[in-house]
Order: sequence, then structure tokens, then C-alpha cells
Amino acid sequence: MAVDLQHFVDGAPVSGRSGRVSPVFDPATGHVRAQVPLADAAEVDAAVAAAARAFPAWASTPPQTRSRVLFRFRELLDRHADELAALITAEHGKVHADARGSLQRGIEVVDFACGIPRQLEGEYSAGIGERMDCWSMRQPLGVCVGITPFNFPAMVPMWMFPVAIACGNTFVLKPSEQVPSCSLRLAALLHEAGLPPGVFNVLGGDRETVEALLAHPRVRAVSFVGSTPVARSVYAAGTAAGKRVQALGGAKNHMVVMPDADLDLTIDALMGAAYGSAGERCMAVAVAVAVGGIGDRLRERLAARVRALRIGPGADPDAEMGPLISAKHRAKVEGYIALGVREGAELVVDGRGLTLQGLERGFFLGGSLFDRVTPTMRIYQEEIFGPVLGIVRADGLGEALELVENHRFGNGACVFTRSGAVARTFCDRVSAGMVGVNVAIPVPMAFHSFGGWKHSLFGDHAVHGPEGVRFYTRLKTVTSRWPGDGDETAPGGFAMPTVG
Repeated sequence: MAVDLQHFVDGAPVSGRSGRVSPVFDPATGHVRAQVPLADAAEVDAAVAAAARAFPAWASTPPQTRSRVLFRFRELLDRHADELAALITAEHGKVHADARGSLQRGIEVVDFACGIPRQLEGEYSAGIGERMDCWSMRQPLGVCVGITPFNFPAMVPMWMFPVAIACGNTFVLKPSEQVPSCSLRLAALLHEAGLPPGVFNVLGGDRETVEALLAHPRVRAVSFVGSTPVARSVYAAGTAAGKRVQALGGAKNHMVVMPDADLDLTIDALMGAAYGSAGERCMAVAVAVAVGGIGDRLRERLAARVRALRIGPGADPDAEMGPLISAKHRAKVEGYIALGVREGAELVVDGRGLTLQGLERGFFLGGSLFDRVTPTMRIYQEEIFGPVLGIVRADGLGEALELVENHRFGNGACVFTRSGAVARTFCDRVSAGMVGVNVAIPVPMAFHSFGGWKHSLFGDHAVHGPEGVRFYTRLKTVTSRWPGDGDETAPGGFAMPTVG
């Protein structure tokens, strides 16, 4: 029986009042497991108002006190890790080990945020003029909003809100309506950790909800992760309304495989990067660029592994890949496979038509592999966001780098090689924000920052790490003069008093 979910506002669950709801599916069975309320403009206003009320007291709370709340939250995340991973698997479909791994990457951002007193240190310059000093400080913005996708129900929200609230902001999270339960559980754990009411709020919602958040005059900043068309729209609407916006979009990540690459290492890495999480990752490898004469060997080894993929429900410990998020998305991915065939790419492994006994209504799709993909094809140009990998042939490293340079996305790219010279050239010249050398999914650790180039990121700041602190704070610089003995008034005139 489907469960009726609620919003979480001002420290407590709140029933939806708009009358609008959306089904939440179990992708492995195709059955509805819950109904999530979709907030209207009035409910958005109530959540933002709660966050705005909480902001002054939370912003004036010493950073070390805010940090202690996050330390307690961190302990609760460890204690409830399996529970949270099970919620991720139940609503997204990814296998349990992948769910745990993604949760861990979110926890690492909490680790970083626990050190916020050091991250908020300013700069001080003594004696810049006659009895004058100058210093800078970083201060919170106010009410911040996070709009997050279906593919990482814990990790992507935790790229945002731990840093935002550690910096002294309050937060309204609008998770994907397809995977709301994990965000609601995180809100309850934050409350248990001692976070004051109103500092963190969760709204179920859809496009109407997002538009109300973007238009709300009390929202100061918006963080978004999703497809490029929506990211562009969010960035345009948010900045037009005077808000600070970071909007992460789509990807078409390339793995360049050099002729000297360790093929065993490369194949293992490609399988996880292309087919892990059913390819529903913004850092998934979607294009393998086979350089020189390695293409045939790469194809042969890959095809055997793709055909042998163990596919099943995410809760099955033997499964390597779970279902896609929805029947609609599966149909979209299948449409791209059919398109690739029409465009002339060679379909080496066809994942369509997969059914599992007893789970015939599940949203399963096998892994697919194309060869002889060319840059003119839509299956090369567009983000498929599914378990589909295309092999492109290139004569040399220069041609491979041109492929990445000319693609409109620039989220991540990697090279597999035994040559230090090749690796250095690749890192210097590749047009992508996150780069791997013999690492297929080069997601930075939390104390660095995550963000791509070109149409993969709209805005000036990446997420989490030092860039996250800069995004969720604004700089204030103070110039101060205290008159000395016998000098009770500041000097007149229009010139800046300076030393010498």
C-alpha cells in the first residue's frame, strides 16, 4: 500500500495542502510505493518564511557551535547508513553497494563542513594607514534553495546543504519528486542532531514548486543539478530575479584509451563508469575514444563483459546493475538505441527487451554497446543518461583531445595510459572541469570542488569544497581607524590617509 509522504518545514513534518500529489515508484517492481505532495506557491512561501525567521539567530550562532550540530549529524549518518542506502535503492533502483558508496561521498562533504570555523577565516592587514587597519570576513546570504535530481538522493543534496548551513544560511531543499524519502529522512536526522527549527526544510514539488522558489523575493541563492536545458532555464530565471545561482547541467564524458593502456584496468574501469547506476550519473563515461589500434581489442573485451552484466533489483546482493528510474526514462533510452542504429552506428550489444521473472513490470534495461560512433551522430552529441556506451575511433591523442574540445559538454574526461608524457599533455589541454588519469570517474573529494565546463555548468562557482563556501557567503571588507592621543578627530579632506 502506498504511503502518503509529507513536507518537512520549521522542524516538523507538514501535510501537503495543495491537493497535488505525484506517485513514487519502486523501479524494480514498477509498483507505486508512496505519494509525495507537490507544493504550491503558498506552501513555498510558508517554507521560505520559516527559513527566513530562523536565519538571524542561526547566522549569529558561532561557527564552532554550528559545527557541533554537524558533528552530531555526522554520527547519525553513520548509524543510519544502511537505512538511508535502502531508501535510495527502493526509490532510485541502484544496487545497495552503489547506494552506500554515494551516501559516503555525501558524508565526506559533512566532514568538510564540520571544519567550517577554519574555512570562514578572513584576512587581516594591520597598519594600512595612520592608525588604520583593514580586514575581510565572509558572511552568510540568507535563505538558500537546493533543487536536486533523481540519480543521487543523498549525495547531491549533501553537496549543498551541509556547506550552506555551516556557513550560517538557512535552507529549503526541493528533491526530485521521484526520490523524496531520503531527503525527508535527512531532515529528521538533522532535527535529531539539534538543528534549530526552520534552518533546514524539505518540500515535495515539481516544476510549479521550482518556479515559485525561483521567483520568491526572500530566496538569496539557488543550487541546481539536472539536465542542461533545465539548468540553463534555472540560471536565467534565478539571476534575472537577482539571486546567486549555480546550475550544473548535463554531460557526455569521454574516456580516451591510448594504445599502451592496461586493458584489464581499462575494461574494469569502463564497466563501472558506463554501466554503474544504470548509467544514470552525470559523471558516467558515455564515450570511449579508442586511439590507434586498440579499438578492436577494446570492443571485443567490452562486449563480452557487457553481455555478462548481472542485472537485477538493487536489493539483490549479486546484482551489478539495477533498473532505470521510470518506464518513461527507459523508453527514452531505448529510443536513443534505435536512433543510433538508424544513424549507422554498429550496435554490438543490444540491451533492449530485458525482462526478469517475477519483475516483469520493473524498469529494467540491459547494457548496450555501440561501435563506429561518429561526432555527427545524435547519440554522440546528446546525453542519453542510461547504460549505453559508444566507441569512437581516433588516430592519435590530438584527435581525441579535439573530440572533447569540440563537444558542447565539458563535465569530466579521463585518459588511460602508461605514459606520463601523455597524461601530462592530456591534463593540460583537455577541455573539462574534472579530469582523471587512469581514474574513470574523477569526482573530487569534498575538500576540493565539483564542477564542469561549457554547457555542464552555468554560474561562476562549483559545488562543495572551497567553491561552495564562496558561493554560500559574501565578502565584506572593513577599513577601521581609531584616533590616538591628541588626535580625537579623523583627518579632513578627500584623500585616503596612507602610510608615508
